[in-house]
Formats: sequence, structure tokens, C-alpha cells
Amino acid sequence: MPAQGTTQPIHGNYHGSYYSKRPFVQDARLAVLSPTLFQNARVLDVGCNEGWVTCEIARSWRASKVVGVDIDDTLIRAAWKRRRTVWSSQEPRQHEQVADDVETQVSSNKRKRKADLVDEAVRCTQPDYFPMSCEHMFGPLPIPAAAPASNSASHEFPHNITFRTADWVRDEIPEDTEGYDVVLAFSISKWIHLNGGDDGITRFFRRVYSVLKSGGAFVLEPQEWETYAKAKRMDATLRETAKDLKLRPDDFEHILREMGFGSAEHLGRIGEGGFRRSVDIYYKLG
Repeated sequence: MPAQGTTQPIHGNYHGSYYSKRPFVQDARLAVLSPTLFQNARVLDVGCNEGWVTCEIARSWRASKVVGVDIDDTLIRAAWKRRRTVWSSQEPRQHEQVADDVETQVSSNKRKRKADLVDEAVRCTQPDYFPMSCEHMFGPLPIPAAAPASNSASHEFPHNITFRTADWVRDEIPEDTEGYDVVLAFSISKWIHLNGGDDGITRFFRRVYSVLKSGGAFVLEPQEWETYAKAKRMDATLRETAKDLKLRPDDFEHILREMGFGSAEHLGRIGEGGFRRSVDIYYKLG
């Protein structure tokens, strides 16, 4: 069941992330990924927290659909608010305003239609154009009516993003049926492991494999074994589960390869201080 009113963030569901004082964040973990990874892709962000990364992918990485899921309904409500904040702070550039700007590009780029260039220019508008004080003083801007699914605008921010409250390791969500091109798991493997044991983390990896399309990417930020100790101290159930753990984060690559993923692409250790962790990407074979 989704966590509600939990006094301890035993699922890693911390409230008030370190992003909260910044109007828009370019996450360093996304910056090491290929610029084309999310382009026109269906993306699932498991353990999305307040939706900062989810919104960045939907807003700036040209994904066609981004789904954020978290076990904590309070965080999901905050994520919906985050969507509106990002929408309210971006540069208000309309199609008719950029049409003239791309006119000269049409003749030099025969492979792209003018409409495609206009759409690209709109997506490249500045994300933090208005300061946060504008929303505090005047309130957020209303979200425009959603375009029909057949319209390209339905695949652009803010209509290309949605959020769900669910224990995704155990429960399916409606968006799963269409599958995903990319699944992200940032800062959650430890919590899945400590709550569900070795069977839980293995079940999670199987779920990821089952919803990824052939050739799809699984982006994993595995938390190191040494960090489990602090998490175990916050809850007796986690301590008891930890006693029976046989798997270690170093075993995850072997498990994923046995399931049908290729070898990991290790993109290096990203972040600062206690948030400096490895980011790995696995592609589904077949």
C-alpha cells in the first residue's frame, strides 16, 4: 500500500529535497546521459519523489511521455505542483513568435519541415525565465487545455507528463501496458532492497525488464552497501530484513545480465558528498 503519513522515510520518501530552494534544476545525473536517450521516448521515473527529475525530462529532454511514480501520495501531490511551477517559470514563447526565427533555417535544412523547426524552438525556450517570486506574488499560471492525443502538442510539456501513487514494485499502473523506452531508478535501490529483501530487489528488476521495450534503457543509480547501515537504524523492520540480505549492490549487474540485459555502461560517479554515486545504464537485449 502507498505510504501515507509515515513519520520515518523508510521508503526513501524524503520530503523537501535539496532542490527546493532552486527554481529549476539541471540534474547532474541526467547530464551524463546521451542527449538522444529521451527524445520522443516513453519514460518511467520510479521513486520520482517531488517530480524534479521527472519534470526536467518532460520539459527539456523532448520526451513524448514521462510517468512519475512514487509510493508516497504526499510527494505525488507535490510533484503535480512542481509541474505547474515549471510551467509558470518558463519563457512564454509561442509558435507564432518563433515562426519568423526559423524561416532562414528551412532553406538550409531540407530534411526538416518548418513545423518541426518551430516545435523544436518552442521546446528550447528558457526554463527559468521568471523568478520564483512571480508565482509567490501572483500565483501559478493556469495549465492550458490538453490537446487531442493525435496532436503533437500532447507530447510537449506540460501535457506529456503524469504522476501516479503506487508501490510500483508490486502493483501495475495503467501506463505500463504500452511499455517504456527508458526506466529510471535514481536513489531507490537501497530502499526497495531493505523493504522487500533480496526477493524484492529481484522482483523490481524483473518488473523493469517486463515493461521495457526491446532495446530500451534502464538507468540505475545503485546505492552503495555502506549506506544501508544508516537506513537500517531508522526502523526495526528494515533492521530485521537487512539481517537476511545475501545480495549486495555489486551483484546487481550479474542479476540484470541473467535477466536479459546487456553489460552495464558505467557512466561514472556523479554528485557531491553523500550524494556522489555511480550511474549505470543497461539496455534490454533482443
